[in-house]
Amino acid sequence: MTILITGGAGFIGSNFVLDWLAQSDEPVVNFDALTYAGNLQNLASLQGDARHVFVQGDIGDRALLDRLFAERRPRAVLHFAAESHVDRSIYGPGAFIKTNVEGTFTLLEAARAHWNGLDDAAKAAFRFHHVSTDEVYGSLAPDAPAFTETHPYEPNSPYSASKAASDHLVRAWHHTYGLPVLTTNCSNNYGPYHFPEKLIPLMIVNALAGKPLPIYGDGLQVRDWLYVGDHCSAIRAVLARGRVGEVYNIGGWNEMPNRDIVHRVCALLDELRPSAEGPYTRLITFVKDRPGHDRRYAIDARKIERELSWRPAETFDSGIRKTVQWYLDHADWVANVQSGGYRDWLATNYSAR
Repeated sequence: MTILITGGAGFIGSNFVLDWLAQSDEPVVNFDALTYAGNLQNLASLQGDARHVFVQGDIGDRALLDRLFAERRPRAVLHFAAESHVDRSIYGPGAFIKTNVEGTFTLLEAARAHWNGLDDAAKAAFRFHHVSTDEVYGSLAPDAPAFTETHPYEPNSPYSASKAASDHLVRAWHHTYGLPVLTTNCSNNYGPYHFPEKLIPLMIVNALAGKPLPIYGDGLQVRDWLYVGDHCSAIRAVLARGRVGEVYNIGGWNEMPNRDIVHRVCALLDELRPSAEGPYTRLITFVKDRPGHDRRYAIDARKIERELSWRPAETFDSGIRKTVQWYLDHADWVANVQSGGYRDWLATNYSAR
């Protein structure tokens, strides 16, 4: 038995691969294009492990996908591969349409061809698990109920629109062709191996370097925060016991404004790696908000708890402490991912703000 993971060298994907192989001997075929956010260093501990087979490739490459399905015959596909940064989608939406929409379509078609060739028992057991985001639901008013699985889709950025489109494709391939799919929509992840363009790792990395800590607008945009290890355990539960064709929202029950997140990170760094220059909050800088910035996301994760008995194990206090400590302990990883391309992107995104 084998599972095929797309995007398994990225942030959430690599955490899932490590988590899966820590708890199972079932082999993983890890298919990743190794774009800027894909990093095999995340998986260095698996070097020489026969359970982990890495294949570099694009999910838009149908011939390569067909060959992988024929050779490896996976019992399940876990689809993590995606362009995922809202800011990058504003500057270059085309890449998001290509990967998130066209790539998902190609992967679905390759999976459907493989599934159609299976015997009845294998067809019934096969799963296509699509990993998506709460951003497809749009923005919530401060007092509005949290997103449920039946909340209407109202994406507001090129990124969230591309993910919404991919969700609809997955749903259609189930209802039209019978492909046994599962979809999960998660809230904001944080934790080890997070590329430092997103809020939490960017704040940690910039603070340690004595650089400004840029906060968009007034910093009161609210997100629900989910520790990546909890996300991995939720995905395992859905893959094992989720009802075919269903959507499960995965959240951390941790709604918090961005400004508070930055202050929490600064307080932990003051404790764990104090600066001779004074509290890290001195570096906080409010910058011009990004276009179309959603005000609030919140996940109602009662369905996955009710049906699959899953709840997050980490509080935000425990998860953020683990995260900050991981970055302090892995300075080499941080230095290696901060390439010239990364520095150029930060200049592009923040210099005009």
